[in-house]
Amino acid sequence: MALTTFSGPVKSTNGFISPSAVSLTADTTLTVNDHSGRVLVTNDADGKFTLPTITADNVGCTYTFIVDTAATDMDILTDGTDKFVGTAFVHSGSGANSKAFVPGASNDVMTMNGSTQGGVAGTKVIIVAMAIAKYHVLGNLSGSGTVATPFADA
Repeated sequence: MALTTFSGPVKSTNGFISPSAVSLTADTTLTVNDHSGRVLVTNDADGKFTLPTITADNVGCTYTFIVDTAATDMDILTDGTDKFVGTAFVHSGSGANSKAFVPGASNDVMTMNGSTQGGVAGTKVIIVAMAIAKYHVLGNLSGSGTVATPFADA
């Protein structure tokens, strides 16, 4: 789909339609044009999904991941310069095994293993390029066992 720029008011009486979902079935370096604003359905249990480098032109771009094939060693990565801020809530059946995790200042990878770090089918992660070098993450990760942080340094 081509990019369109509007200058001035735009009226849609019936909404705008955009491509619905993109299935990620192998390691993928995401692009703004092909992946931003779309639902990214992860169908690779040990996939490595690399976010684009944040530039002034793509601040505000959103990447929504929904796990379809349960993770075994699935990573969402930045370019190494960009870092994560925000929260990932990992829950495991009962409240006693649920916890919110905040990434450390140097964390640039989010790993899901299908158990303690979340990543069972239905897990959802929303990532927004909020500023140069900062990706905001909001995750609702389903797992099992004693939960652990999904954030780390690559």
